[in-house]
Amino acid sequence: MLVVGGGFTGLSCAYHLARTGTAVVVADAGRIGAMASGQNGGHLNNGLGGSYLVAKQKYGQELACELYHAYDRSVDLIETIVKDESIDCEFRRVGKLKAAVKASHFESLKSQFEVMIKEVDADLALVGPEAIRSEVQTNKLSGGLLYKKSAQMHMGRYSAGLAQAVVRHGGQVWEESPVTEITRVGNRYRIQTPRGTVTAREVVLATGTSRIGPFSWFKRRLVPVGSFIIVTEPLAPSVINLLMPNHRNVTTTANIGNYFRILPDNRMLFGGRAKFAAYTGEGHARSCEVLSTSLKEFFPQLANVKVDYCWGGAVDMTADRLPRSGTYRGMPYAMGYSGHGAQLSTYMGRHLAQKVLGHPQYLPFEDLPWPAIPGYFGWPWFLPAVGAYYRYKDRVS
Repeated sequence: MLVVGGGFTGLSCAYHLARTGTAVVVADAGRIGAMASGQNGGHLNNGLGGSYLVAKQKYGQELACELYHAYDRSVDLIETIVKDESIDCEFRRVGKLKAAVKASHFESLKSQFEVMIKEVDADLALVGPEAIRSEVQTNKLSGGLLYKKSAQMHMGRYSAGLAQAVVRHGGQVWEESPVTEITRVGNRYRIQTPRGTVTAREVVLATGTSRIGPFSWFKRRLVPVGSFIIVTEPLAPSVINLLMPNHRNVTTTANIGNYFRILPDNRMLFGGRAKFAAYTGEGHARSCEVLSTSLKEFFPQLANVKVDYCWGGAVDMTADRLPRSGTYRGMPYAMGYSGHGAQLSTYMGRHLAQKVLGHPQYLPFEDLPWPAIPGYFGWPWFLPAVGAYYRYKDRVS
């Protein structure tokens, strides 16, 4: 059994297979967890990334509820694995605040809240404009919606711990082993890697936005968009208690917005779309400057605070920002998390393992329509125009 991709999806699939005694190998083109899985902001947020009301209108209430609850189950699963495998990754349930950057955005959140608390999540709480400073001490917000089940963790440590668990249960993990060719031969697959040719009864694809390998079908459906993060120097506890006393995960409602949280070592992590373009692995310095400016606009109290770290990675976006799972040429796949894979990918990986073993459970993302993006063959030439459109929407909404 070969799993292509060593992010959370692939590692989770391999982990759940290995626990059943299945012989499994994870092959990654680079280092385990080095792409989006290990380079994100550490949020494990429940609830849909987009609007529940939009999902309900598009897919109906039943499917919208299933989509929503999949994120709840994802965070629960991660917590279970962390405990079962004693992974030291600073997992904490802190809640997420979806923060309105305009009064009109808060009215939209309020409308969603009134429906969602009845239909999908009784644990939600509305934070009005008069109370928002008790959560985040800034004049940039007009209220918010609090998702109490959300969590956070150290993604790099979770990647390493999950990979170690795969090996501990009998699986193998191959780094620097890009898959360059996959051929079906009878009832088996022949796979080319730098380690040579290997054969496998089953192949699972968990490649995300990989630019390496024979995955052109997915490259026409996934758009690699850069997401960047800065981390400040350690802050005094008194400053943290002033700025974010409840240590929530915070995401803003802007189309090109920001997300931030307090780390266990008293630093602030602050991220976002510093530039709306395809991720090429370059431009970190400029992105760091953009995010540093945004951080100080949100928190003038941090005007003189130094930034110690800056990094970025590719988010694998789909056109409708919903992930996809299905089967391509006999190979199960899951990907397309659109900035919300930190929590969902572990859950999707378990689903892939169950599918391979012949007893899959219901998954609302399974076999959703996934047409290719017209005129797109792997290089997203249209992103600057998309970014301009969303910046315009942020100005007028």
